[in-house]
Amino acid sequence: MDQRYTQLQNWLEQVLPQFEGFDCANWQLLAVSGDASFRRYFRAHSGESTWIAVDAPPAKEDSRPFVTIATELEAAGVSVPHVYQSDFTQGFMLLEDFGDDQYLAQLNDETVNSLYTDALNVLAVMQDCQPSNGRLFPLYDQPLLQREVELFREWFLQGLLELSLDADEQQMVDFLFNYLIDASLEQPTVFVHRDYHSRNLMFRDKQPPGVIDFQDAVEGPITYDLVSLLRDCYISWPDELVYEWVESFRLGLIERGRVMPDSVYFKRWFDLMGAQRHLKAIGIFSRLNIRDGKSGYLADIPRTLGYLIAVAAKTEELQHIAGWLVEKVVPVMRQSPYFDDNVLDDWVVE
Repeated sequence: MDQRYTQLQNWLEQVLPQFEGFDCANWQLLAVSGDASFRRYFRAHSGESTWIAVDAPPAKEDSRPFVTIATELEAAGVSVPHVYQSDFTQGFMLLEDFGDDQYLAQLNDETVNSLYTDALNVLAVMQDCQPSNGRLFPLYDQPLLQREVELFREWFLQGLLELSLDADEQQMVDFLFNYLIDASLEQPTVFVHRDYHSRNLMFRDKQPPGVIDFQDAVEGPITYDLVSLLRDCYISWPDELVYEWVESFRLGLIERGRVMPDSVYFKRWFDLMGAQRHLKAIGIFSRLNIRDGKSGYLADIPRTLGYLIAVAAKTEELQHIAGWLVEKVVPVMRQSPYFDDNVLDDWVVE
């Protein structure tokens, strides 16, 4: 396929013989997928045994956080792929194979309560994860939150839509960013996966969901992973259901000894945290198209923008921004070749 594929294959020929069931004369290495990063994933097959091989070019990806956090989460009882081998110099890892069955493919009206109950139980365990060596995970602080929301302005508004914002509009966007960041920073902090959603949870029958893609974990707001799961950029659920899950999780936090605000204020935390996350996601989806030539995520922008507008519309201080998004930004999207009017109509209420 390419030079790195050949290097990975050579590396696997050195590390796989230690595993029972591996036949060096009869094995295959097949592409599984890529993701929104520069990592690539392959499945090594030999007889009835399989492993996941990761190609993470060292110049582009640092695999050390993945291995460190995998070790911590595994010790805490979270189902993460066991790291069998890693080679940081070459940028290769060999992981336990959780299969291909993402939560996203399993979620429907009949399964969602059961699957989300399992996912929320795992989240509760994960939030209590603390580094065994006493060091904190990187802090989800103001500069990081600021860099994330700026992706929306740089890559979506100015990049993808080619909007020129006047001084008043720049000030309005700044107000939105600062308002959401302030709301994020007032929350208690816990372990945050940072991408805890239906594409990073692997369905395994009669077992807890397998958790993947956690290498960017931080210590951050307590509602961050909750909103990642329940306001998923790739699938949505009625508000009534979402807020039932939110309240159930809040009560669970209290039962585990955490001091939480009342349901109304916790819901506010959840909503505003979601708005911050969705600004980031829209910016990343736009950047993936512009910079990396990955256009598949553009289809998820209308749903994600719909979440953002809904939160702004019911937050008194942000209602003028909801109006601007609907009156200025959505019409530009309708003129763009990237978005379908029918999809926009499904997710954006004008």
